[in-house]
Amino acid sequence: MKFRERITINPNICHGKPCIRGMRWPVEVVLDLLASEMTIAEILADHPELEKEDIMACLEYAKALVSGKSIDLAA
Repeated sequence: MKFRERITINPNICHGKPCIRGMRWPVEVVLDLLASEMTIAEILADHPELEKEDIMACLEYAKALVSGKSIDLAA
């Protein structure tokens, strides 16, 4: 699970929501951008602090959640 390298949870950042690399970029916001039909290229152009791997990690994390896998990001 490569997303473990990019998705972090810190109770002091975004109320403990899963975020990208400790930044104030919650996974749910990236998923919202994708759901609004923005392309990865458009997201990256608008938000240069993000990397393609960050977006892919959000998708992989969401997939793991809906698959019912146990996810522990504290490790």
